[in-house]
Amino acid sequence: MNPKLGLGFILLLLLCYSIESKCRKGCDLALASYYVWQDANLTFIAEVMQSSILKSSDFDTILRYNPQLPSKDGLSSFIRINIPFPCDCIEGQFLGHFFNFNVRSQNTYTVVADTYYAKLTTIPSLMYFNNYSEFNIPDNGKLNVSVNCSCGDSSVSKDYGLFMTYPLQPNDTLNSIANQTNVTQELLQRYNVGFNFSRGTGVVYIPTKDADGSYRPLKSRKKKEKGAILLSASPQLSPRILHVTGSNRPVNATRSQGLTGITVDKSVEFSYEELAKATDDFSLANKIGEGGFGTVYYAELRGEKAAIKKMDVQDSKEFFAELKVLTHVHHLNLVRLIGYCVEGSLFVVYEYIENGNLSQHLRGSGKDPLTWSTRVQIALDSARGLEYIHEHTVPVYIHRDIKSANILIDKNFRGKVADFGLAKLTKVGSASLLTRLVGTFGYMSPEYAQYGDVSPKLDVFAFGVVLYELISAKEAIVKANDSSAESRGLIALFENVLNQPDPGEDLRKLVDPRLGEDYPLDSVRKVTQLAKACTHENPQMRPSMRSIVVALMTLSSSTEDWDVGSFYENKALVNLMSGR
Repeated sequence: MNPKLGLGFILLLLLCYSIESKCRKGCDLALASYYVWQDANLTFIAEVMQSSILKSSDFDTILRYNPQLPSKDGLSSFIRINIPFPCDCIEGQFLGHFFNFNVRSQNTYTVVADTYYAKLTTIPSLMYFNNYSEFNIPDNGKLNVSVNCSCGDSSVSKDYGLFMTYPLQPNDTLNSIANQTNVTQELLQRYNVGFNFSRGTGVVYIPTKDADGSYRPLKSRKKKEKGAILLSASPQLSPRILHVTGSNRPVNATRSQGLTGITVDKSVEFSYEELAKATDDFSLANKIGEGGFGTVYYAELRGEKAAIKKMDVQDSKEFFAELKVLTHVHHLNLVRLIGYCVEGSLFVVYEYIENGNLSQHLRGSGKDPLTWSTRVQIALDSARGLEYIHEHTVPVYIHRDIKSANILIDKNFRGKVADFGLAKLTKVGSASLLTRLVGTFGYMSPEYAQYGDVSPKLDVFAFGVVLYELISAKEAIVKANDSSAESRGLIALFENVLNQPDPGEDLRKLVDPRLGEDYPLDSVRKVTQLAKACTHENPQMRPSMRSIVVALMTLSSSTEDWDVGSFYENKALVNLMSGR
């Protein structure tokens, strides 16, 4: 196996609280349900799917598992054919198989995953298991292509030991798959607990017949060790299986075999039934929010008000990240983790924050305008939360999605940083590291948007945008009133004013009109200068979160003179803002 894979798994294991093998061995056979794309031929399919079972010119083997095909030349587009492959236990962590793909000219991960491998693999998986950049795959390169598989589950049935890895198409439903495969809907659901068969994406596992037309019984296997909750540190090994401490039964038998083990301390494990009951089966009446990685519901659990984020199984990387961060960090200005659930879907349970998020208060209807002093206090609270994860945890964390919608407001109108699904681990003292782009447009720093460069100064930049939001109540991307005009970034809007010799009057025009005249312009000017420092194009010139906290504390207390005239002419304040 490629040495990179071994290193990758070591890195995954190092991310975990406790380490435990998921599988001891695989099984000798699985079938891939290959959806034949237009103009595909059996020669090409055999080549990309060749393995120890199937050689690139072994058409007879394919025909044995596809009696509906009269010959190798009788292949039609937009049908499914079964391709045999071995189901291996890879690195003791997940059931799957690595195929080797010879890159063609101008191939992309999208073409390889979605077309050539008919969605049996994923784009993130290709990115994880290969050294090449998404936009720089050499024409003569070779790719490691991982395809997940299943060897059965004795807790469901011992009658089935051969399984098909089946990527869903948009027109698939539970009923249509059951009719097509002659497997009952009940059995499909038991092997794929909680999976939405009508979603049109993702992979399910289906009991299937051998080449002789009969079902293989499940072979007796050694009992698996009892272990920690299994989660993946990587989104690429989907779909996933999650296991519960003290249990050998997969809680979610459709999810991946590509997992590493973590023990979630200081939090409660809830059952699906308990969460469903507390949310009236996740009714719309209990829905309080929705974001890129899940829907949030209100609930009362065990005498405490709670917010339950329901996440899709394909978002297990974000699920892992939130649990990873929130079980390590405890701070007044970070949302508190109560517990989790891994049955059916993935659920993270937080403390309920009564007053919604900052974005709703700044721009939502039916909300009283926040006073200027409250806005400064919320800025200080948020800065303290970020300072904690940047400078007081080992390893330190980078949030990567700071925005007004991810700052929650409690009943006392104090701020708490939330949504750690994109959090990045980094070693103490490290400068930056390259990663794929995630986050929200309008809050991304230049070095991140252009080069994928990650450091704590990424969060500082986004925090500067939030400061501009607190002043103006405008969105990070300001939509022009004139439909013919282009939208503008909030940073550019403020910089045009700040570059004027005397920005006072034009600065007033940018202040949230709901504040009326009830704010000190001098204080607004100071926050504006702080935001300008945070959004400096050069990350080295941005202040640290510690320096930002000091500056906001000084402004909030009003016990020191913070009016320094021209920001960049004051050496002491520049040093403060730069963390020196």
